[in-house]
Amino acid sequence: MLATRISFVNELALLAEKVGADIELVRKGIGSDPRIGYHFLYAGAGYGGSCFPKDVKALITSARGVGIDLKVLNAVEAANERQKQVLVDKVVARFGDDLKGRHFALWGLSFKPNTDDMREAPSRVVIAGLLARGASIAAYDPVAMPEAQRIFGNLPGLSFAAAPREALEGAEALLIVTEWKEFKSPDFDDIKLQLKQPVVIDGRNLYEPELLEASGLEYLGIGRTSVAVPTA
Repeated sequence: MLATRISFVNELALLAEKVGADIELVRKGIGSDPRIGYHFLYAGAGYGGSCFPKDVKALITSARGVGIDLKVLNAVEAANERQKQVLVDKVVARFGDDLKGRHFALWGLSFKPNTDDMREAPSRVVIAGLLARGASIAAYDPVAMPEAQRIFGNLPGLSFAAAPREALEGAEALLIVTEWKEFKSPDFDDIKLQLKQPVVIDGRNLYEPELLEASGLEYLGIGRTSVAVPTA
């Protein structure tokens, strides 16, 4: 049920972007119904970890074993796999499919905050997608970097920064992949100063677009209207 809620709101976020709505307002409207509530009703870059993916797959397989096709859960799984590609799609839409010579900062490697677990983490899909297009990445995570180094080894094009600010240096854009608390109130002016281009791609909708606009940052969220850099 929780995986279904996540995939459902992520699909609404894709629709919201196309029609000019804000998924955060839609989410607040939906969740205000006490029968629904707000838990696990946040748009983002997809779910990961060991439980949701494994349990959804196991239930689908168990049902097939007795001749039942669970269409909703199949859709949940498919929607989540698509959602993990959303940040890559946003980078490609903004910078082009050929990313050779482009460098990006990535904040967040674990599938959720307060863990180093990277099983089925969206960051793995994002990293693979960007590297495959020729980009390089400087990644930072408060606790998951040792696990990431174990998983990726000395993968060409991928480096690990000692601090969030270090990851930003010379990057074309900042990608937020995990909603760690320490990422929620950064110095936007300093982010703009460190980045090669003032672009923030927020995969967890941590920030209000107006705040970044005021700092001269281009903002791309999930299911939200993009905010371009103000021009004089």
